[in-house]
Amino acid sequence: MLAEHMDRLDPQVEQHIGQTLGVSAVARVQTIQSLWSGCGQVARVWLEGQWADGPVVIKHVEMPERIRHPRGWDTDRSAQRKVRSYEVETSWYSQWSKRCLETPGGGGGRCRVPRHLGSTAWGDERLLILEDIDASGFDRRPAEVTREELGACIQWLAVFHAVFLGERPSGLWDKGTYWHLGTRPDEYEALEDGPLKRAAKAIDAALDASPYQTIVHGDAKLANFCFSADNRVAAVDFQYVGGGCGMKDLAYFVGGCLDSDACFALEEHVLETYFSALKQALRERGSAADTQQLEAGWRRLYPYAWADFERFLQGWSPGHWKISAYSRHMTEQALAAVGGGDGA
Repeated sequence: MLAEHMDRLDPQVEQHIGQTLGVSAVARVQTIQSLWSGCGQVARVWLEGQWADGPVVIKHVEMPERIRHPRGWDTDRSAQRKVRSYEVETSWYSQWSKRCLETPGGGGGRCRVPRHLGSTAWGDERLLILEDIDASGFDRRPAEVTREELGACIQWLAVFHAVFLGERPSGLWDKGTYWHLGTRPDEYEALEDGPLKRAAKAIDAALDASPYQTIVHGDAKLANFCFSADNRVAAVDFQYVGGGCGMKDLAYFVGGCLDSDACFALEEHVLETYFSALKQALRERGSAADTQQLEAGWRRLYPYAWADFERFLQGWSPGHWKISAYSRHMTEQALAAVGGGDGA
């Protein structure tokens, strides 16, 4: 992360912060990071006036004339998807995020997210103001996970999926994640012809056909989880939140923070940790869902979720490091289940 101190923000941004939070001025600014492809910045802001809750974090989106993707995927479709992602994230924080902080809705805060403090838009710019999750104690960002940290993130995902099980994703992506087949036709066309390409629609349809749909984070990578000193977890970055099968988040998370050998060795531990936390959270919420059927159905779809992401990677970046012996193993399981890839 960058730690650059700036004298001031854009005057319009300062004005909107002041109007939204009722403060007199911005005292200090620290850049946290630039947004993807020059779309703005995330910054920590200290305030003057009556604000007594410490610094806040702002996400200021200002779309460039052209998005330049480092891998060359800078099409109009890509730009439109990115613009929509910031609209979705604002909707998530303003309309949905408080459910994660409620009890029993959030399982006592076990799927912690930053509090939404305000949001606004003007012209082609957008401003999101959030609780500084670091200042609230979630200030660790490990580059690798211990087994305990792995479990904490898996449990976060399980509780999150329990909170939103059966919800219609109003204002969010109808189908969450940034890699699903409907949002990636260019990458699908680039995919080498073979069993995975032929099975892609069947795999996608199977995930959609599960009677147990929830809201998925959509980009549940390790970098989007923030840890406290005692290994509590909060999650950030909800640009691709939307409807879907919870296995998509789980497969994506595990594939991004464990190597192939660990994925093989810890497969049952991962699934048992997830489903134990999911069923407990559903019981706490008084859910009427048949948890045995839910677990059986989602366990069956776990290889499908791996294959779904593998399809995206093979078209987007065939040499990507996340393509592993384990992801290929899970993809083969999914292909066998759909009949070798000849399904429509």
